[in-house]
Parts: sequence; C-alpha cells; structure tokens
Amino acid sequence: MRALWIGLAVAALLTGPASGQAQSASEAAPRVTVETGAVVGTANDRARIFRNIPYAAPPVGPLRWTPPRPAAKWTGDRDAAKAGPSCPQPMNADGSPNSGGANGPVSEDCLQLNVFAPKQAKAAPVMVWIHGGSHRTGAGWVYDGSNFARDGVVVVTINYRLGALGYFAHPALTKAAGAEPTGNFGLMDQIAALWWVQRNIAKFGGDPANVTVFGESAGGMSILALLATPQAKGLYHKAVVQSGLGWFEPKTLAQKEAEGAGALAKAGVTAATAEDLRALPVETLVKVNAQFGPFTDGRLMTGTATQALAAGGFADVPLIIGWNSGEDSLMGPGPLSAQQLSQVPPMARAVYREEAAEGDERLARALFTDRIFGGPARWVAAKASGGRPAWLYHFSYVATRMRPRVTTAAHAAEIPYVWGYWGRRTPMSLVSDEDKAMATLMHACWVTFAKAGAPKCGTEPWPAYDSSDRLMEFGAQSGVRTNFRKAKLDAVEAVALPTLRLP
Repeated sequence: MRALWIGLAVAALLTGPASGQAQSASEAAPRVTVETGAVVGTANDRARIFRNIPYAAPPVGPLRWTPPRPAAKWTGDRDAAKAGPSCPQPMNADGSPNSGGANGPVSEDCLQLNVFAPKQAKAAPVMVWIHGGSHRTGAGWVYDGSNFARDGVVVVTINYRLGALGYFAHPALTKAAGAEPTGNFGLMDQIAALWWVQRNIAKFGGDPANVTVFGESAGGMSILALLATPQAKGLYHKAVVQSGLGWFEPKTLAQKEAEGAGALAKAGVTAATAEDLRALPVETLVKVNAQFGPFTDGRLMTGTATQALAAGGFADVPLIIGWNSGEDSLMGPGPLSAQQLSQVPPMARAVYREEAAEGDERLARALFTDRIFGGPARWVAAKASGGRPAWLYHFSYVATRMRPRVTTAAHAAEIPYVWGYWGRRTPMSLVSDEDKAMATLMHACWVTFAKAGAPKCGTEPWPAYDSSDRLMEFGAQSGVRTNFRKAKLDAVEAVALPTLRLP
C-alpha cells in the first residue's frame, strides 16, 4: 500500500501568463527602485507589472548547491517588462508548455521574481505564490496576478531551484558545506524570496506586515515546510495550501545523500568531490531523477512538517487548506497496472464499499485521493485549528466544457478559479458563465483571506474548522458540509499516522 501512497508526480497542470490589455501609449512605464536598483515594468488595465527581478545571486559555478547569496546591485534602469528564464528543468521538445506550465529559455541564473501591484497601492496586502510541478518543473512567470492586483492585492510569483539543483544531497556537498545548511536549496530560495519581500515590497505599495504565502501541489508542500522551518517564521502572516499533502515520511540527510549518489550512478555520472559535481553540465543534472522536495536535513529542517505540527512547532498563522475530488489524475488516465491494484489492502473494501462495488480501479483511485490529499488536509486543519483558525475546503467543480466525460476535479483544476483566469491553454470562448461564477466565488475567498485573515465569499459563511468537522465544498452546488467522508478519512488517518514517527 505504501508504494501507492508515495512517489507522486505532483505537477501544476494549468495556467500561463495572461497579458490583459496592453499598456496605452500615453501611460508611462512604471518605475520602482528596490534595494539593488531601479526596475521599469509595464502596465495593463488592472496592474503595474514588474518581471524578472533578481532576489538572489545566480547560483552558478562555486555557488551551485549553496544557500542563496545577495543579488548584485546595478546602475541605471533594469528592464522588467519581460519574463526571465525558468530554472533548469525538463522541457518539451516541441516548445509547448511542460507539466509545470513552463516553456522557453532556462538558466541556472533563474532566482528572480515578478510583482503585480495595484496602480494606487498603499499598504496593500501581499500574496506570495509558490508554484507546483513536483519540485521538478514550473516557473513563477507562468502565473499572472493582474486580477489579484485589480482587487487590491500585491502578488509576487517566484522561481526557485528545482530537481537535482534544488533538492539534492551528496556526501561531498555535505562535507563542502561545513556548518551551512545543505540539500534543501529550493526551500532556502523561497525563504530568501520572502526576505526580499520584507525589504522591498513597500516600494510597490505592499504591506510587509500582511503577507500571505499560497501555493499548489509542490508549492503547497513547500508552504507546509516553511510553516515548519524556524528560519521562515515572521516572514509571512497567513498561508494557503492547495493540494499540498500533509503527511510526510521522515528522511534523514544521510538517507538523502545515499539517494543522491545512487541517482547519479543510475544516470551514469561519476563525481567524487564538490568541485566535480559543480563542473557537471546542467543538462546532465536535469536528467537526474529522484524524489525531490523538502526533507529533514537536520540543519534547516529538523523535522517533517507533520512532526512539527504534531509537536507544536508549526507556525501559528491563519490557514486555508484543501484538496480536489480527482487528485487521482496523478495516477494517470488508466487503466491502472496490476501491481498498483494489488497494493490496495483487502481491509479497505470494508470502508470503501461504494467504490469497491464499482471495481478495483475506482477503489484504488479513491483511496489514493483520500490517503495522499484528503486525509492529510483534514488532519492539518484539525491540528492547526488549536491556535489561529484554519479553514478546510474540498474542490469538486468540473468545468462545463469537460462534462459529462469528466466527473471529478483533477489535480490543479482549482488554479484558474483561484486566480480568476484560464491562461494560455483554455480560450475564453470555452469558459462558460457558470465557470466564471465559480472563479468569482473562489477568487473572492482568497482575496478576503489575504486582506483580513478570514475568507468571506458567497452568501453562506465558511466556518473555521473545529470539532464539528465542517468544510466548504466548491462544486456544482457549493456550500458547507459536515463530516465529509468522515469514516473513510478516519480510516486512512488511523493507518497512516503510526508510520510517520510523530512525537
């Protein structure tokens, strides 16, 4: 069963930059001076937009696999009109967006961010988006925050190191690191970006004392790691976790070192020293395949997010967390293999009777969604609600253009509704009025949460999670549900928690 529960290809499946209306010829290009120099961006009818702003030095050469260093200053105006490169990652040969929505140029010199600010912003709430993509693909430039800016929120989207450049441990690198943290380089980048926000966002009209971190999939996992990392506390004040799991098996630095060395050997790479590793071509490292993501290195992270939450070491901030009804889309379109089906324990049939009656594949997919996403989200909400309030949601809405062939909301399907736009992959001619109404509802929930620390949206109040076990369902008929899938989520919790080495 455990093999069914781990090894996810967690990916952000939708979205791309939406340009909005072009800047008018009479409107001056917006200019802002940050700590490293002046940036000149663009504007549309909703936002001032600044792209490709460095928040750290390029992690290249001797800085590959080191904590992020300060960005260099520049003189004159820096052009912030165009997106910068994505961090190195597997790209589609035909130039189409990959599973993380990224295409175009890549570079190790990728530690940059993008700002979408209301035109007259002053002490506006700030939202910092951490993209998904299995910690292997994706980029901040993929997402357009103009609609958040239209509604009075400053949005920052960031790049962070991915794959073997972002989450990689090796005995030689640990030796070279000395007392510095190692392995969790992508997480260190995210912390560096949050520090940049604290120092600079007021220049764009944002309030550094009102920062919400939000992210989906690998981005949601990253936010849970940030909530469990003492070095990140105080850099944000609210959090939103979209399909970010919540139950993590502990892995030590030594285990990750062995994994890293093994992955290199499997890829046919021989490197004995840190210098050898840093001399490897980036194209070679992009092909290295392993389990990427935050782990307990013992320096930056001393425990998993699950352990931190159980032990009271989790940041006490207002939290929204939830999952989608069709997270099993990560398992592929089917049919599932005999090996996958054989991993479903016989005892699951007693709890998942309706699904079992529909066949083994339906049972396996329901169990995957509940064990990897639903059960963890509810458990995190319950634990977090002991301090500042937490709100739990379930997203089941299916776009009208996909019905009736699709009956559940796939992994990442909520993203366009949160952001209020559909990106490059869905022409607006295919977006119905019903779809737009769902986007209006869900986007408002996130905006009001960022502004005031509590989601207010629609006509029915969304209650904070407590022992009454209530959540908000965003679906064909949205509303509050009580004891949603309780027996099933209770069952997966009872099986999972003893495996996680909780205090």
